[in-house]
Amino acid sequence: MPFSDYKTAFVTGASGGMGRAIAERLAAEGLSVHAAARGESGLKELAASSSNIVPHKIDVTDTRALEQLLGGIEVDVLVNNAGVSRKGNILNSDAFDIDEQIDVNLKAAMHCARLTLPGMVARDRGHIVNISSIAGRYEFGGHTAYHATKAAVHTLSRQLRVDAYGHRVRVTEICPGRVQTDIFSRVEHISPEEARKQFFDGYEIPTVGDIADAVAYAIGTPACVNIGILEIMPTMQVPGGLQTMRAGAAD
Repeated sequence: MPFSDYKTAFVTGASGGMGRAIAERLAAEGLSVHAAARGESGLKELAASSSNIVPHKIDVTDTRALEQLLGGIEVDVLVNNAGVSRKGNILNSDAFDIDEQIDVNLKAAMHCARLTLPGMVARDRGHIVNISSIAGRYEFGGHTAYHATKAAVHTLSRQLRVDAYGHRVRVTEICPGRVQTDIFSRVEHISPEEARKQFFDGYEIPTVGDIADAVAYAIGTPACVNIGILEIMPTMQVPGGLQTMRAGAAD
């Protein structure tokens, strides 16, 4: 659907990384972008970049605050981007690790959809973009709660299409692999410089701008086209893989 058919977007996790790039791209396309995040300084910098961006300092796990905010906004494009990840599998995760990832990665996305989809259906136009991860589709070691929540976002994306059936509301799931963002420094508890050396230097890695381009592509297609899912990975990255352990090797 041409961007001219939409007026307003709501982007979560917009103070940095992919969320910021997406908010800036949608604002450049002429949308009024309501940018939500916990990081106040990042929001101020984002708002200063465009007169089309309206910042909102909010914790997306605060459902009442979301209800109050979204109750006053007619959202045409929802981008569920806010996400967190914690190191560790189910053997060494604590209660906070699990609860935080469920609350941010899944619960908040569901509530944002609950609060915006009815208006899209009533207006017979709208687009929901869920930023998930290849971790929701492929299993690899560690980060069990993250895998589980992103797999749930994949299912949510499919189900929202069913819920909006019969109306011109589109749903797109963006599944990034490794992207140059600050999530690695936060997850690994290392400096941005160390994260760059460990995860980016020497690799050919997509940028947050590449993810924003993918979001813009999905939104900008004709109204009769729904881009259901896009996997975006470095050319030199492959998901999955077959590993077999000899008996007793884990001991």
